[in-house]
Amino acid sequence: MYSFKMLGFGLAKGRLTVTNEDISKLVDTSDEWITSRTGIKSRYISRQENTSDLGLAAAKMAIEDAGIDQREIGLIIVATMTPDNFTPSTACLIQQKLGLSDCEVTAFDLNAACSGFIYALKTALALLPEHKKALVIGAETLSKLIDWTDRSTCILFGDGAGAVVLDREKGSCADFYTRSCGDEKQVLTAGGIIMNPLSNPPKDYSYLKMDGQEVFRFAVNAIADAAMKVLDKNNLSVEDVDLIIPHQANIRIISAAARRLGVPESKFFTNLQNYGNTSAASVAIALAQCRQEGRLKKGMKILLVGFGAGLTYGAAYINL
Repeated sequence: MYSFKMLGFGLAKGRLTVTNEDISKLVDTSDEWITSRTGIKSRYISRQENTSDLGLAAAKMAIEDAGIDQREIGLIIVATMTPDNFTPSTACLIQQKLGLSDCEVTAFDLNAACSGFIYALKTALALLPEHKKALVIGAETLSKLIDWTDRSTCILFGDGAGAVVLDREKGSCADFYTRSCGDEKQVLTAGGIIMNPLSNPPKDYSYLKMDGQEVFRFAVNAIADAAMKVLDKNNLSVEDVDLIIPHQANIRIISAAARRLGVPESKFFTNLQNYGNTSAASVAIALAQCRQEGRLKKGMKILLVGFGAGLTYGAAYINL
C-alpha cells in the first residue's frame, strides 16, 4: 500500500474532431454500425501535435491544477506506445519543454500499451520517496499507427493525453495488481521490426492489427480478474467501490465486465463515446475528466482498470 497525495489533474486532446460520419467517407461503415458495436460516436485526432505536445498540454493543466511550481517536480513518467522518437524519450522531451532541463529530474517512458497509465502510477509511487513530486502522464497519438483503410481498427482509436501530479506526503493510499502474459497468438500488435538493410531486406512498416474477438475475451476476463485480485488484497468487495474507471476501449467490453463483476454498469465511468480508445491516455483522461466534473471526493474508493497489448492488464485501488 502506497501513501501519497493527488494534487492536480490535466487532459488534452487532438485538435481535429472526427465523427463516425467522417469515417464513413473513408471506409464502408456508418454511424449506426460503429455506435452499436463500440459505443464510440467521435474521437479526437492530431493535426500537427505529436505525443509530447499533447503530454505537455496535459502536464501544464495538471501542474496549474496542483497549484505548485513546476520546478518542484523530480520525476516524470510518460506511459505511451506512440512516442515522438525511439530516443530521446517523450518524458525527456516534456521535461525540456517544461523548462526543467537544468533541474534534478528523473524522466523516462514506459510502454504497457493500454495498461500503461496504471503501470506508470505504480512505478511512480514506488519511486516517489526519492523525489518531492511526480508527474505521471499517459499520452498517445495512435492516429499515426492506424491504417485508415481498415474499418475494423480505424473506427476505434483517438489521440489524447492525461496527467496527474503526485506528492509524497500522506493523504490518499493506493494498491495495485499488475500482470502480463506473452501474446502468443499476436492478437494485438503495432509497428514493424526494423531489419538491417545491409544483411536483411527491410520489412514494411506495420500498422496496428487486432483480432477483435480474442481481445474481447481477454479484456473481459482481465478486468474482472485484476479488479477482484486488488480488492481481495485489501479485504474489500466490489460493492465497497464507489467508482470504477476502466480503459475506454469498447462499451460492450465494459458492459460484459460489469455483468461478470455483478455490479451495475452505472458504477463505471465512460467517455469513450467522445474520445474513442486512446490507449495509455485512456484511464488518465477519464480520471482528469472525473476531477473536472466533481466526481472525485475525499474518502472515495475508486478502481482504475486497464488491459492492452502485450498482453498486459492491471488494476489500481485508490482510497482518496
